[in-house]
Amino acid sequence: MLRRLGILLLLGLAWPISARAQTIEPAAALPVGTVAAQRKAIDKALDFVGRIEAVSRVEVRARVTGFLEAVLFKEGDLVKEGAPLYRIEPDLFEAAVRGAEGALERSHAAETLAAIQLQRAQDLLDRNSGTVVARDQARAALDQSRGAVMGDEASLKTAQINLGYTKIVSPIAGRIGRTSVTKGNVVGPDSGVLTAIVSQDPIYVTFPVSQREFLRVQQGGAALDRSKIAVRLRFPDGSTYDQVGRVNFVNISVERATDTVLVRATMPNPAGALRDGQLVQVALQTGTPEEKVVVPQGALIADQGGVYVFVVENDRAVTRRVTPASGAGGTEAVIESGLKGGELVIVDGLQRVRPGLAVRAVPASPATGRT
Repeated sequence: MLRRLGILLLLGLAWPISARAQTIEPAAALPVGTVAAQRKAIDKALDFVGRIEAVSRVEVRARVTGFLEAVLFKEGDLVKEGAPLYRIEPDLFEAAVRGAEGALERSHAAETLAAIQLQRAQDLLDRNSGTVVARDQARAALDQSRGAVMGDEASLKTAQINLGYTKIVSPIAGRIGRTSVTKGNVVGPDSGVLTAIVSQDPIYVTFPVSQREFLRVQQGGAALDRSKIAVRLRFPDGSTYDQVGRVNFVNISVERATDTVLVRATMPNPAGALRDGQLVQVALQTGTPEEKVVVPQGALIADQGGVYVFVVENDRAVTRRVTPASGAGGTEAVIESGLKGGELVIVDGLQRVRPGLAVRAVPASPATGRT
């Protein structure tokens, strides 16, 4: 009797456990946003670090000494060639011009008198009433008068030039910097740089090229016509400049300290987005485009073993080790190896994904690369 009771109790306890086990469902697959790895034609490019340089840069200085009467520009504005920048008090210089004009008038009068006296001495000599000495003295006096006229003309020209220097104008068109002096100060040749102006469009970008990269370009045939090498720029935030430049100069010698050759390109700058001294990434596009696999930058994950991505295979998250192209930037990454194209690469929900996890692929938003 006790044995039967024990068997019934065991059966009673086992039944609920079996029933509960049958109600447990497998864990739901994690939805993840995916993008198909695409194959695209990618231009062959060599990447360098470059610096923007103005084609023309002028330091404005005072050429005469005087009180600064006015500052005629707004700092940071674009100025045209010949635009007024500073005005030095002109009164003393105008007086110097008038004084030089008066001295020149006196010299002209003395010249006229010397010419009359020479003519008179010559007439007397022709009538045997004068002497050769008197005629020669009159001729020397005329020559002296003419020399005085030339000297006074030069003095007047100098005074007029100095008066013109009281109006300091822009020698080039470009963007003007801050002024180092303000109205009321005494300025002169010893005052140093008053302000600086840099040209805007076009503008240069210079960058050092190592001997190894330089030889690669030459082997590609690009060195034969460097004007055909397209130059593109990328800013530190990853954005790409929308204008294309051309190489216009390669230095004639190699920098011994760095074993590099300085290269310069001319870049259009119609909107003034490039500024003198700015640091940029330079991409030289050479050769014909080559087909490569491209994935969103957000799909790349780095660890001690390198770089990898998660792809969806048989409804599971699988890691794939990849090799991104050097110098990759922007929103897309070029993959040299590890993907063939067409794989569903996970770009959204990566913080919850683990290798082997059951996942459900959902197309990511085309605009953002996310669901």
